[in-house]
Formats: sequence, C-alpha cells, structure tokens
Amino acid sequence: MSLLEKTPRVLVVEDDKAIRNLIITTLETQGYQYSTAANGSQALLEAASSRPDVLLLDLGLPDMDGVEIIRKIRGWSEMPILVVSARSEDRDKVEALDAGADDYLTKPFSVDELLARLRVALRRVKKEADRGSRPEEKIYRNGELTIDYEAGVARRSGQELHLTPMEYKLLCLLARNTGKVLTQNYILREIWGLVLASDTSSLRVFMATLRKKIEPCPAKPIYIQTRVGIGYRMTWVERGEESEEES
Repeated sequence: MSLLEKTPRVLVVEDDKAIRNLIITTLETQGYQYSTAANGSQALLEAASSRPDVLLLDLGLPDMDGVEIIRKIRGWSEMPILVVSARSEDRDKVEALDAGADDYLTKPFSVDELLARLRVALRRVKKEADRGSRPEEKIYRNGELTIDYEAGVARRSGQELHLTPMEYKLLCLLARNTGKVLTQNYILREIWGLVLASDTSSLRVFMATLRKKIEPCPAKPIYIQTRVGIGYRMTWVERGEESEEES
C-alpha cells in the first residue's frame, strides 16, 4: 500500500512525557497514525518493525545520543528524520543534519511549525514514492522549474536558464535532495570535494547568483530556502505559486 492510500505513520521518539503527549495529541487531531518510543533502543526496534513514514526524534535520550540513532537508521533506511530538540547551537544542528537528518526544529516549538515541517517531510516521501513507481525520471519538475539531466539544461517557465557549470551543479544537488536541509559542509564536500573555511563565502555568492536566475523574486525566494548558519533546502513549489509571488 502506498503513502497515497494510507494514513501516514509517524514514530515519535521523546523521553519527556509532557512533550511526547503534546506531539501525539497534535498528530491525533490531524488524523496521523503514530507510535512512540522513550529511548534509543526502543526507537531503533520500533523503526525497524513498524517502518514509519517519518521519524520525529529528540536528541537527548537516556540511553544513547540521537545522532547515533540517525546514523544507525541511515544504514538501512532513507525515511525522513525530523529532529525536535532543545539543543539550539548551530554545531548541534549541523552534526544532526550531516549525520542524515532531514530537518531540525528547536524546542520550544509551535504546533503550527511542527505540522508544517512534517508536511514537508511527507511531501518528500510522496514524491519519492511517485518516482519509484515510474521509470527513472530524466527531467526534474518543480513548479515552473525543470532540469533536463541528460541535456544538462535548466529552464524556468520554458525559458532556458544560462547557468555557469558551478551553478548547475549546485542546482542539481539541491534538486536531487528536494525537501531536505543540506548543510554548508555537505554541499562543499559534494561540489568541491573538500571543506575549507574560505569556501563558505564562495558558496553564499554562488547561491545568490543562482537565486537571481531561478527565483521569480530573489528577495523572497520560494525555491531555495536558507537555514541561517546551517545550510540550504530546495522546496517543492506548486504550479501557480510563482505568479502569486510576482503579483
């Protein structure tokens, strides 16, 4: 049964009972199925047995660090992992995202933001399920943006975008990870092959020029989001959203 035919299941890994109850109450009101775990061992067992669509993960668990759980799960699954943690330092966020988490939400959080991040994660699952049911796609489509991987050409609203080789590589990397936050270090390793402090400023410049070419309004980007101090994420855009942004 595909995600389109079933109610999404969320695994909530949280040892704080009050926060766990808040999250599961929120999930219940939105019609999600859920299961819970209060420590890392339970989380790994439940993730392997119930195969949830999304994992909501606290990092500060009593028996093991959440980053270790992320690494273990990434050894056998690409399920979206949304970290919900009191750790607010950028280094903690980068460590979790580099380990394989898709997104990071800092406590205290609003219910609306939690649900929004969850929708982003589930949207990624749906898109990947759609791709898996068809032959390998040679053209990426997102809103008015398309990438013809075989031809090496990107277009917006049918018009070819004149991208530099570096801009095109960045765009393809973001597109292939749509919905997932990519840390600056991850992008630098994938594009440059190594991480140097001086490259961070270069990455910002390339991202700025790329946005000028693909965004309908670069000052209010809808395709490439910045997570300040962390990295970037390509978001899914519905057809028609560009015209709304320009109007």
